[in-house]
Amino acid sequence: MYYVYLLELKDQTIYTGSTPDIKNRIKEHNDGKCIFTRDHRPLKLIWYCAFPNRLAARKFENYLKKGSGQAFRNKHLIDA
Repeated sequence: MYYVYLLELKDQTIYTGSTPDIKNRIKEHNDGKCIFTRDHRPLKLIWYCAFPNRLAARKFENYLKKGSGQAFRNKHLIDA
């Protein structure tokens, strides 16, 4: 399985990522091993979803990073 996930950063922005090992990846973010999120801790996992393969996960991750995908994310995936 592959996962797409959303993190809320300390400045309340949203980080979108994908990984085959969500527990380890979140730990890497929290431990400061990820360059983009290192200076934005603490962070909180706010949503994730499993996909059957890497391609499906990456397609959805890329969608969520675009304008219409961000609108979908804000309306359906984030408690605001």
